[in-house]
Amino acid sequence: MWFELLLKTAQDLPDRLAFSEAWSGRSVTFGSLLQRAEHYAGALRLQGLGPGDTVAMMAGTSIDLVVVLLGHYLAGVVHAPINTRYGTEEVRHILIDSGARLVLTDPDFEDLIREASPGLPQVLMGPDFEARLSTAGFSQSHDDEDIALLIYTSGTTGKSKGVELSFRSVASNIKALTDLWEWTAEDRLVLALPLFHVHGLCIGVHGALIQGCSVELQRRFDPSDIVASIKQGATIFMGVPTMYAMLLDHLRAHPEAATDLSWARLFTSGSAALSARHFEEFLAFTNHAILERYGMSETLLTLSNPYRGERRPGTVGRPVDGSEVRVVRDDGSTCDPCETGQIVVRGTSLMTGYRGAPAQTAEAFTEGGWFLTGDIAEVSEDGYFKILGRASTDIIKSGGFKISAREIEDLLAGHPWVREIAVIGVPDDVWGERIVAAVVAPGHEAPEVLHELQTLGREHLADFKQIRGVVVVQALLRNAMGKIQKHRMKDFDFYDGPALQPLGITES
Repeated sequence: MWFELLLKTAQDLPDRLAFSEAWSGRSVTFGSLLQRAEHYAGALRLQGLGPGDTVAMMAGTSIDLVVVLLGHYLAGVVHAPINTRYGTEEVRHILIDSGARLVLTDPDFEDLIREASPGLPQVLMGPDFEARLSTAGFSQSHDDEDIALLIYTSGTTGKSKGVELSFRSVASNIKALTDLWEWTAEDRLVLALPLFHVHGLCIGVHGALIQGCSVELQRRFDPSDIVASIKQGATIFMGVPTMYAMLLDHLRAHPEAATDLSWARLFTSGSAALSARHFEEFLAFTNHAILERYGMSETLLTLSNPYRGERRPGTVGRPVDGSEVRVVRDDGSTCDPCETGQIVVRGTSLMTGYRGAPAQTAEAFTEGGWFLTGDIAEVSEDGYFKILGRASTDIIKSGGFKISAREIEDLLAGHPWVREIAVIGVPDDVWGERIVAAVVAPGHEAPEVLHELQTLGREHLADFKQIRGVVVVQALLRNAMGKIQKHRMKDFDFYDGPALQPLGITES
């Protein structure tokens, strides 16, 4: 059932525009996309590849990448995309861990793949890619529980883990999400997200296959290109918070662009927390309330603000159909409203498991099938979830208090000097952890930044939540997925300035 849903638009509306490339002018209808995918699946079969085999993919965004994805599904081959920003060691780990029998790449990554895995067969994509496909074609049906995707986590706490996702997980979850967002065949998505992870690949590509909307692919994000695409008829834009920060920079410099952006139907944000300040500023410019949602590789998209109804800044909404979501205490009991705890998830969108790691898979679940996300949150009285951060890096234990780094970041990010900020805890002999911040504040030095942020903090935060030190940096440390790596910042040389002490210590 769920596998067939991914083919339904191509079978019912073969002449409808599916994907186009903004940089080349190439385009493909849904019917042509399916035909090319069948030819690619036939070529795989001639090479002896079939159900259960894994084929890796490391290439830039293109229509051919979508052809390959759908061809893998038709052949029963597991699709394993690789982040195009990864280096040799990261790629080597994925190719070995996944058990890939073949890797598709393009000239930009040919040498890197060869260095990472010298003996692994490569297929080089390029202008003649389609000409080298089989004309025989091939397609077969699959069970809903067959593995469709092998997505590797961003590896913020260790080596990336391969997340196995079934056809049921992917198709049922993306249909539920895009139904909630009211995607239709009349929509046009401008997609500047990479096609190697959940955000761009699962929502963008699979959402189009299921709902029949057209997608304009962008090789890279550029605010002026997004404005131009929406002016020319794009109705949906999905981005990450960094993209919205860049869009706002563009709007400040070109306020007339706000009128063009206002013609869109929907703006969504995910993969990291969107600041309330950026939410409000974007709303003021465009009259659009950005729709935030929450998900991860292991669970796909489990929480979303509504398309119709209140999109509450600083929250990720309520559970998506098919997902049960709770916030629990350390003993597994459900937290009261506004009480801090860990998010756990159960439902059809969950991964089958981590590739080749049964022990890690078992540790990730509780009795009853609840997945432990490691994300800390609270739920309002009316059911809106607010993410407070990762248990490992975003909950600071200082002076006996458990403190949310996200709460402090949300406040201090509003200072006009601050472009970006990451609040962390560093070891302290007296307080357990000392609250410090890495700050991007162009043109300013650490002593004046610390003074300004402490002044702002005293006005709005309890004494035990004040930052005790800062380091001014040109950019925050991020991994190849663009996620902030707080654990790498703990050894920075923080300027402490005059001592601030909490007024008291509590037991917790």
